[in-house]
Amino acid sequence: MKKVLVLGAGLVSRPLVRYLLEVPDCEVTVATRTVSKADKLIAGHPHGRAVALNVENEAELRHLVSQCDLAISLLPYIHHVKVANLCVELKKHMVTTSYISPAMKALEKSARTAGILILNEIGVDPGIDHMSAMRIIHSVEKIGGKVVSFKSYCGGLPAPEANTNPFGYKFSWSPRGVLMAGRNDAKYLEDGKIIEVPGKELFKNRWPLTVENMHFETYPNRNSLPYLETYGLKSARTMFRGTIRNVGWCDTLFCIAKLGLLSDEKRADLAGSTFDGLIRKLVSAKAGESTPQALRRFLGADANDKVIADLEWLGLTSNEALPETDPTLLDVMTTRFLTKMPYGENERDMLVLYHEFIAEYPDKKEKITSTLIDFGIPGGDSSMARTVSLPAAIATRLILEGKINLTGVLAPVMPEIYNPVLSELESLDIICRERTFTL
Repeated sequence: MKKVLVLGAGLVSRPLVRYLLEVPDCEVTVATRTVSKADKLIAGHPHGRAVALNVENEAELRHLVSQCDLAISLLPYIHHVKVANLCVELKKHMVTTSYISPAMKALEKSARTAGILILNEIGVDPGIDHMSAMRIIHSVEKIGGKVVSFKSYCGGLPAPEANTNPFGYKFSWSPRGVLMAGRNDAKYLEDGKIIEVPGKELFKNRWPLTVENMHFETYPNRNSLPYLETYGLKSARTMFRGTIRNVGWCDTLFCIAKLGLLSDEKRADLAGSTFDGLIRKLVSAKAGESTPQALRRFLGADANDKVIADLEWLGLTSNEALPETDPTLLDVMTTRFLTKMPYGENERDMLVLYHEFIAEYPDKKEKITSTLIDFGIPGGDSSMARTVSLPAAIATRLILEGKINLTGVLAPVMPEIYNPVLSELESLDIICRERTFTL
């Protein structure tokens, strides 16, 4: 019987664990700090077991890895390399849904020597985005064409009927990562020119985007340039990866960042204050000046009526006390966003992934699109959980069955991986629909 070790039992892990428990001759161990979470995932299945693990306990981690054939790390990304080093030493395959870090990439030679595969970026973004893109890129190249422009957009959002707050966004996980991403610099290639966007201007660089008659806005997602090499696009003059949000998000988040509310600098002056008191301090409110008036003065032309209304809805002008345990402004906002923007019972989320290619051939030019719109299951798994964890689960099965027989530190950009994974996702109704238009 093949043995799989799943490290972590977070919000995206359930579809993966349930999938693997139904694989014949597969035993699944879920190891996490809070063993009750692992018990809930396994739900008494005879091929599953739950164990408590403090990932800092290297001896226990080593023991668990030594007992498996493949380890899946759904831990915070900072722990992946620790797990990977053990997998190399003990000659065990490994799967993660996270980006390949430089430290992970440095294990390439060691993984090959050990004869193991460390497969990363096998979630949705990264993951399904890579696989659906490479399927089209390779199909273009196979018939003598070349991709000269590639734009990719992805976002997890509330389903339209669940889009019930002014921000057009909801969380079933900690908002911290989403908010931190609002400080990132970005870089992309447009018609042969490299465009650099400093983090403080990120939300000013946004454009409208329509997908299947739904209207969004998009802004750059970090550094797009490395994907020219990842995807082998030597002829591309445009390479852009963007984040999708509902209209209005960028204006309000720009102002939240301008207020300094995304700072992770520890502060000793937050205890005992209110949201209104905090905002008045940040904008140096004048005597006799209301907090909304002070916000308008401080933010200037960046704050329209909707932005001010959004900030008021968030409670930033209220006399509610700040959380006593939050030492940074980023922590304060993380708690506030989660409090104000949770998913309600039976509400669905939505995953939107959209690619747009321009392909040139000796005798023609085409625009090719690939569109994935997936919805969560009311009362069941979210779309985010399904689209992140099912690709990893499918790849795990294929590795254990010897149907993916590769070594090294890889992303799923080769047909041996993306063809079978995408095919099985389609059977689970996670489908990237492709269309071609002659230009």
